[in-house]
Amino acid sequence: MDPITLFALANGAVSAVKAGCKLYKDIKGAAGEVKDVLKDLDDQFKKLHPPEKPATTEQRNQFIREKNNVIELNKKANSNQHTNIYTEIGEHLGTYYDNYYKCMAIFEEEERRAKTEVYHGDASLGKRALQRVLMRKQLEQMSIDLRELMVYQSPPELGALYTEVEEMMKQMGKEQSVLIAKEMKQQAILDKRKRARMAKLRQEFVIGVGVMIMIIFLGGLFMWVAYDRQRKYPQYGDGLIPKTEEQRRREALPQKYVGR
Repeated sequence: MDPITLFALANGAVSAVKAGCKLYKDIKGAAGEVKDVLKDLDDQFKKLHPPEKPATTEQRNQFIREKNNVIELNKKANSNQHTNIYTEIGEHLGTYYDNYYKCMAIFEEEERRAKTEVYHGDASLGKRALQRVLMRKQLEQMSIDLRELMVYQSPPELGALYTEVEEMMKQMGKEQSVLIAKEMKQQAILDKRKRARMAKLRQEFVIGVGVMIMIIFLGGLFMWVAYDRQRKYPQYGDGLIPKTEEQRRREALPQKYVGR
């Protein structure tokens, strides 16, 4: 489990919760008699743009977009679509806390292991520690922002939803912490075995390469010695192995004496 990925998932969930809260609030605000809201918009527009000071084309288009938005929100409110958004907000909130507690569990386990085990990662210990501190602070700030948004700036039912999800995820977070710590310990054992196996393979590879180099060197040396002997002492023959005295003596005899 990579804390950077978990952090990104938590951050994305927070953004989704914020967008959902805004839409939910807008829909709830547009519920009721849409005619009164549209009439109020018309009155405001006429007050801002009297006949002697007509609105520009862009201003009229903006006004039309606002009226259409109110009509669309009213349709969603009357079709109980805000109930679906309520459910989605709860799911995104659960996703945030799920990744939040996973990140915290990983940070705690990494800090514990840093006191008893040698670090083998690519990043420096200082960089890893700084990364944990920054992510922890950002995650905690996300939680504060969510609480402020849902409890104090949204309809009451969203505040109740936030409290329920938070309480439920606290217990699940404790359970996740134990499971993640156990999984990380098992992974650490597997990583240690893998490093030992790779170290053994590298050692055997180095030894194998060394033996091959020695064989090639000795073979080359043997051939050079044979060549040098052939050049300096041609009487011993052109073969890699020099002729013995017996072979040379027999070759020196007349052919008719060979074999006697």
